[in-house]
Amino acid sequence: MPTMFTCLLIAMLLPFLPRILTFRAQFKNGYDNHEPRRQQANLTGLGARAVGAHQNSFEALLLFACAVMIAYVTQVDPVICGQLSIVFIVSRVAFIALYLLDMPGPRSTVWTIGLGLTITLAAARWIF
Repeated sequence: MPTMFTCLLIAMLLPFLPRILTFRAQFKNGYDNHEPRRQQANLTGLGARAVGAHQNSFEALLLFACAVMIAYVTQVDPVICGQLSIVFIVSRVAFIALYLLDMPGPRSTVWTIGLGLTITLAAARWIF
């Protein structure tokens, strides 16, 4: 399996890392299975940041998945795709960690790097 597809699988699993912390924060006062999204909206601190990291991970996943498919269909060199994909995954792990640690400046920088990597991967056929 090409590295970019392995990275895509990892990117599909990443949203669930901060979700574990969200559940933990929600269970402190009992989990509301009737309206879990409203309960999540009332979280503060680490719980609220975990929800944000969870949601942003899904947003990034959509763009990354499209970029991987564009690169694959346009037959970009798999080595280049793999390298860009690995650095994207590293940036997303760093993003989640920085989000949870409440470091907005570095988090925004890492988010921008991840977006740039996604755009580069999508346009790699015309760049490289």
